Amino acid sequence: MSGRIAIFDLDGTLVDSDAALVAPFLALGVDPDEISFGHVLADECDRLGIELDAYLEAYDPSIAQPFAGVEAMLAGLDEWSVCSNKQPASGRAELARLGWTPRLALFSDAFAGPKQLAPLLEHLGVDGDAVVFVGDTDHDRACAEVAGAPFLLAGWNPRVRPRRGDIVLDDPAEVADHLR
Repeated sequence: MSGRIAIFDLDGTLVDSDAALVAPFLALGVDPDEISFGHVLADECDRLGIELDAYLEAYDPSIAQPFAGVEAMLAGLDEWSVCSNKQPASGRAELARLGWTPRLALFSDAFAGPKQLAPLLEHLGVDGDAVVFVGDTDHDRACAEVAGAPFLLAGWNPRVRPRRGDIVLDDPAEVADHLR
């Protein structure tokens, strides 16, 4: 078994979900230049002046697809988990549709505000140094830092913007190199 456990953000890290996330906003009349990523959905809906329920009704969980190499990478892991700001119903639907079975998947209902690694670490019974957190946003980076977990930037997502000191992975297969 690997020395560390991989924990992944879902949208923008495991799945290329930009089109799926943007489509409901566009359908509800939001200017595409106003849409941003990496936030708690309820906060983003409030910011954009739309109802969360209307967004969720317009969201199609079948649109998001795995980034190239993600399925093979996940199949090669002994265990892995998900920590995501995604709404639980759509997050679980996407995991089920893809046939993915993480050890644990926590979504927005598990956090008081934006996602945090602490509840997941508690469920797993480990400290931050026993995991790596793979994500695509500044918030993901901050989550890892607060928990004392190494952060790996999902560089296979063309939208990511590295910061000084980031470990940027170009291919999902590289995650395994950081679990030893």
